[in-house]
Amino acid sequence: MLDIRDLTGPALPGRTRTAESVLGAESVLGSAAASILAGGRRAEPGPVVRIAADRRTVAAYRRLRHEEFVLRQGLFPGSDLDDVDADPRTVLLVSLAPDGSVLGGVRIAPCAQPDIGWWAGSRLVVADTAHSGGIGPALIRSACAHVEARGVLRFDAGVQDRYAPLFTSLGWVDTGAGPVVAGRAHRRMRWPVDRIQRLADSTKSLLSGLLSPFAGQPGGLGATGFRGDDGAPVPGTDLIAACDAILPSMVERDPEWAGWCSVLVNLGDLSAMGADPVGLLDAVAAPTSSHLERIVRGVAAAAAAWRVPVLGGHTQVGVPSALSVTALGRTPRPVPAGGGRVGHTLSLTADLGGSWRPGYHERQWDSSSGRTSDELRLLAGHVAQIAPAAAKDVSMAGIVGTAGMLAEASGTGALLDVAAIPRPRGASVGAWLTCFPGYAMLTADRDPAPAPAGPAVSAACGHLTDEPGVRLRWPDGEVTVAVAGTVTGLGPA
Repeated sequence: MLDIRDLTGPALPGRTRTAESVLGAESVLGSAAASILAGGRRAEPGPVVRIAADRRTVAAYRRLRHEEFVLRQGLFPGSDLDDVDADPRTVLLVSLAPDGSVLGGVRIAPCAQPDIGWWAGSRLVVADTAHSGGIGPALIRSACAHVEARGVLRFDAGVQDRYAPLFTSLGWVDTGAGPVVAGRAHRRMRWPVDRIQRLADSTKSLLSGLLSPFAGQPGGLGATGFRGDDGAPVPGTDLIAACDAILPSMVERDPEWAGWCSVLVNLGDLSAMGADPVGLLDAVAAPTSSHLERIVRGVAAAAAAWRVPVLGGHTQVGVPSALSVTALGRTPRPVPAGGGRVGHTLSLTADLGGSWRPGYHERQWDSSSGRTSDELRLLAGHVAQIAPAAAKDVSMAGIVGTAGMLAEASGTGALLDVAAIPRPRGASVGAWLTCFPGYAMLTADRDPAPAPAGPAVSAACGHLTDEPGVRLRWPDGEVTVAVAGTVTGLGPA
């Protein structure tokens, strides 16, 4: 049972429990602001919430629950302990008084095994003491912050009807009627986790406006069917050209890795088009010759690993760090990102080997630096080998954002089954779906993608729909919106 409840209500003998004491956090903030402006005394700090880290604190929290849910409300006969309490993944958040006594608490836990980024909160309880003002809202806010930090993408709770307004005031969304427990009606509430939408907005949403001057030119932004694609077919030839720049801050801080990634991302774009790489051009700049050498070493190491030569480019020293690479490849039949159709199966092919890149935890998965040249070339040829209707290299918009880009180019939407998405151990769902995953390719076709050659896995993980945007389907059948509408605004290819 998903159940966050009992912030207020009738108290045990000798106690008082009021809505005002629960909502006291807002009044404290207001008085603090007034005090600062007036030069008066400082307001008392708000409640402090911590993870229950010892048996005594856990036992005290459970005693509060027993008093509230078993003795006072009679919701459970004998005990309110259940399987969630026995799950070692469950986290208990508590608010402590200065003397260490527990003033309130809440438990949060995954709803599936293995953890797929779907959590629920329950057994929220507040002790009615003189120090309880604002504890309920503080616990709710802390629970939301904690699950988001863990990479959770769906956070639910079942709330007694009388407390639904408190949750909505804190930003929760009412998703409908819940169960009736011991005669008490509940509402189903959901915290709106917008991690994927924020990433799509910050990385891709500006493209249509910024690139509009090119769109009016004949052939601008690519030929019909390849508008805004990973690579651009060169008119009148079988050449595909791709170009990517690396963030200047990354070039400055981590020049060898920046050089490696400049090759990785460009060859990924060619791979998505089904093109065989034939050469690279680089434009590299740095403030010193030593820094420039480090960037070039990274580019050279990656070019050697993929067996693709650097044909030429531009080099400059004595200026701020910068790096961009253009890759050239050949194919007589380029695979478009916009070739998908409603009903096509979406498959993800990804190399799950490796680990988080040091210094880029939960942002960049490094599966390539430990691979042999033969393995890298097998992965690079995957799309060309299977010739799907559509393909897209997973970019900085992450797996879900890239699915949205493929769908947008195809004039469709996308529905992804969260539990079916291949994911490496050690990566939360939220981090994996929003990171740069090294080698990861989304394809769309009538049938699921076959098993790839080389060190990667493929899985059917969704399909294209007639509803714009990207939605996530969970094991209980619930569907949540990850990206509302288009990603780039460029529209169908």
